[in-house]
Amino acid sequence: MRSWQLATRSIDFARGPSLMGIVNVTPDSFSDGGQFAATGAAVEHALRLAAEGADILDIGGESTRPGSTPVEEKEELRRVVPVVRDVCRQTRVPVSIDTSKAAVAAAALEAGAEIINDVTGLEGDPQMLALASASSAGVCAMHMQGTPQTMQDQPTYNDVVAEIYDYLSLRRDALQEAGVAGARICLDPGIGFGKTHQHNIDLLACCDRFHPLGCPLLVGPSRKGLIAKVIGDSHANRVPGTIGVVLALAQQGVQVLRVHDVQAVRHALLLFAASGGLGDVDGAGSFPDTSRPT
Repeated sequence: MRSWQLATRSIDFARGPSLMGIVNVTPDSFSDGGQFAATGAAVEHALRLAAEGADILDIGGESTRPGSTPVEEKEELRRVVPVVRDVCRQTRVPVSIDTSKAAVAAAALEAGAEIINDVTGLEGDPQMLALASASSAGVCAMHMQGTPQTMQDQPTYNDVVAEIYDYLSLRRDALQEAGVAGARICLDPGIGFGKTHQHNIDLLACCDRFHPLGCPLLVGPSRKGLIAKVIGDSHANRVPGTIGVVLALAQQGVQVLRVHDVQAVRHALLLFAASGGLGDVDGAGSFPDTSRPT
C-alpha cells in the first residue's frame, strides 16, 4: 500500500516510512510515564515531536504496559481530549487517538483527531466498530493475546507469524464488512503485546510477510524490553537499539513506525535512505511493490 486514508487527508508512503510520535498522557507508561501527564506538558511534547519530523502524533491516556491498571472512561477523557484539541489547533500534523474506548475515540475525533489506534483490534468495546464505520477516520487494528493485565502470562503460539497474519486478516475483513473502507485500514502485529521475547524477534524478522494483507503496516518497537534483552543490559539506553530495529523494519517496507525518539529515528532513516538502504528514487527512499505476495 502506498497510502493511508485519514479523515481529511492521506499519508503517502511512496518515499519511505512515516513516523508516529508517541505522546503518553499517563502517569504509568513503561518508558516515559508521568513526564507528560499534565495537559501543557503533553501539548508541548507533541509539538516538539512535530517539529522533529513526526508524520503522525499518537496521543493516549491509558497505559497498556504489562500489568497496567485500566483507566476509567471519565479519567481517560479528562486526560486526552484537551491535549488532542490543543494539538490540533497548533499543528497540521494528523493526530491519532490511542484508545480502546469508543466514547474516548469519539470525543477525540470531535476534537480533531484523524485516526483511531486500538490495541484490542476494535474488539474491546462493542461500539468501536460502529464508530469507525460512521466516521471517516483512519483506523489501526492491533493484535494482542489477552489483555494488558494477562498478556504476558505464558503467551503461546504454534506459529506466531502465521497466527497473527490470520488474526489481522480477520480483523481487516470485519472492519470492511462493518463499512470501513480498505484504504482507511492499517494493521499492527502488536510487538510486546502477548508475546515472548522470541515471538517478538520472529515477528520483527518477518514483517514483510504481512504485506499481502493489502493494508499499511504499523510496528511499534520503540524502547521495548526486547531491546534490553538482546543487548544484555536492562539499564542500557534503548534508543540506539530502537534505531537498529527501525532500520530493519524500514528495509522490509513497514509503512508506519511508532517511536518515542522522532528526531533520532528520522535522522537515521534519512542517512539510511541516502546510503541506498531504501533504494534510490530522486535521492529519497522508496518501498518495494508490496501489492502482491512474494
